[in-house]
Amino acid sequence: MGALAGLALGAGLFVLWWACWAEAPEGSAPSAPTRATPRARLLDLLARAGLAGLPAAAVVAACAACGTVVAALAALVSGSVLLALALGAVASWWPVALLGARVRSRTAAVRDLWPDAVDLLASGVRAGLSLPEALAALAVHGPEPLRPAFADFADDHRATGRFLPALDRLKDALADPVADRVVEALRMTREVGGSDLGRVLRSLSSFLRDDARTRGELLARQSWTVGTARMAVAAPWLVLALLCTRPGTVSAFREPAGALVIAGGAASCVLAYAVMRRVGRLPDDERVLR
Repeated sequence: MGALAGLALGAGLFVLWWACWAEAPEGSAPSAPTRATPRARLLDLLARAGLAGLPAAAVVAACAACGTVVAALAALVSGSVLLALALGAVASWWPVALLGARVRSRTAAVRDLWPDAVDLLASGVRAGLSLPEALAALAVHGPEPLRPAFADFADDHRATGRFLPALDRLKDALADPVADRVVEALRMTREVGGSDLGRVLRSLSSFLRDDARTRGELLARQSWTVGTARMAVAAPWLVLALLCTRPGTVSAFREPAGALVIAGGAASCVLAYAVMRRVGRLPDDERVLR
């Protein structure tokens, strides 16, 4: 019975999530870009995590699978359907949380590399290379994690000879707010012209270094607070999972009062975690120039 309830929970979450991503029929006018759909936000999350080729449905399936497995195991161990549903709902968010952690780790690592990449680009322009040649040179001399994207740009530009479309594909491949700024600065210089590209790149490199240094200091001071808050939210559920191995505790949570305690605890944890994220969140770099 509990396993069937867990399967129903996973299937229901999948159907509800998939219904939010209904695409407009072909030939219809595109809607105003006021707010990104859940599907678009998830695809952007995958791109920023370095998993651009992964479809959004795979993440939805992973969420449903995690929720179903945890709910089924909790139902088999505790025999409480409500507890199984609560734990399954929490576990269904794990894949998205892992993607978010991967995005933060990747963004922090790449943020420290961009000043060097911009310096190399400015040096290439100052040495007399054209803009496409200076970008292609980063595939050989640039920071190691950024080389594959610039190598693809070099191949694309060599095959088509069109700089701006290749630049757009480079921005999509990098999927990084700092890359958006660099690419748009190069695009403006290419379209408008001018001889100040080297000065612009050097100023951008200095700004990126200062931004990375300041953000690193803030994250170092904030990390212990966020970690403590996450442990405080997760600890009651770990204790509850351990207590559910005792038959007396399981029978107590099967009663209406026990179900009310679980529901109230879940609502309190969600509210406390949301408040913690809101208060302690640093402003993230958004891709406003894509």
